[in-house]
Amino acid sequence: MFKPGSMKRYKNKLVVFLAVTIGTLIGMFKGEEARQKWVFKIRTKYDNKRLMAEKKSIVRKGGVLLDDIEMASYHNN
Repeated sequence: MFKPGSMKRYKNKLVVFLAVTIGTLIGMFKGEEARQKWVFKIRTKYDNKRLMAEKKSIVRKGGVLLDDIEMASYHNN
């Protein structure tokens, strides 16, 4: 019925949509600076969760866990 990963993709789009929508409402009532702070906080929290899940997945598959500097240099080359 559903393709594998389709719900994950839907959830990711929903999180981004809600963050932008709520950020817009905060911007209307509290100002642009408050909106930017809130969106940054939510985005950072979401990115950290995604990064931790990615690292756990690498470890489960038997990969070597790299630190941030090694990841940056590995992905840039």
